[in-house]
Amino acid sequence: MPRFKLTIEYAGTRYSGWQIQKNAKTVQGEIDRAVRTITGRRDFELYGSGRTDAGVHALAQVAHLDVSTNLPPETLRRRINDELPADINILEAAAVPHRFHARHDAVARRYLYQLARRRTAFAKAYVWWVKEPLDTARMREAAQGFVGMRDFRSFAAAEVRDEDEEKPSTLVLVDTLDVVDQGSLVLVSVEGSHFLWKMVRRIVGVLAEIGRGGLEPAAVAALLAEGSAAPARLTAPPSGLFLERVYYKGDRRGEPARAATPLA
Repeated sequence: MPRFKLTIEYAGTRYSGWQIQKNAKTVQGEIDRAVRTITGRRDFELYGSGRTDAGVHALAQVAHLDVSTNLPPETLRRRINDELPADINILEAAAVPHRFHARHDAVARRYLYQLARRRTAFAKAYVWWVKEPLDTARMREAAQGFVGMRDFRSFAAAEVRDEDEEKPSTLVLVDTLDVVDQGSLVLVSVEGSHFLWKMVRRIVGVLAEIGRGGLEPAAVAALLAEGSAAPARLTAPPSGLFLERVYYKGDRRGEPARAATPLA
């Protein structure tokens, strides 16, 4: 049975996240349905590099697909896309060895968050509009406090997503965290080994609060060291969050942050 590496973009607004759930529309569920339709198979595996939550988007989610088919990768990609709704798109399909695993072989992940400085009629589903002025110099100063190996227990959800899921370690290595002015947007780009549930949105929420003057940049160290309910209270909405890249061995890293939906 061949294995395909799929690179997928999607707007998560209409979906209850990536992973298949009972009685909920999900991105994985839509791709699963499309594969069943075009191959006539039920005995296949579709495995993502990780989850995205309800309302969160992806510029380049990665999954591997094991399915018995004679279709070449490009034909498979086009036929799957023909069966998918317009807000999910397979960018690339490539045949890969069976030892490739979308999740276990990933060496890093990069997320992008878009904060809007102004109200927007067209990009509401892809930004968080912060009405107060944002001081990005303060945000950049604070961002450096998150870089390195840190205990993010205050920035992770206290509950687990599945009853049979073990609570993960809250120690996470953040490689880079950049705050970039781009037109009417403020971009927060964060790259690291992995991320805990709600961690990125809570980091962004704290940075936004610092940017509008509600917290001092030095508060980051205290929130990490002491544990606090403040990050949960300040959690940014899912609308502005994108899974930007999943990196594998040999992939080029360190690209500058760019807006997913530019705002003049």
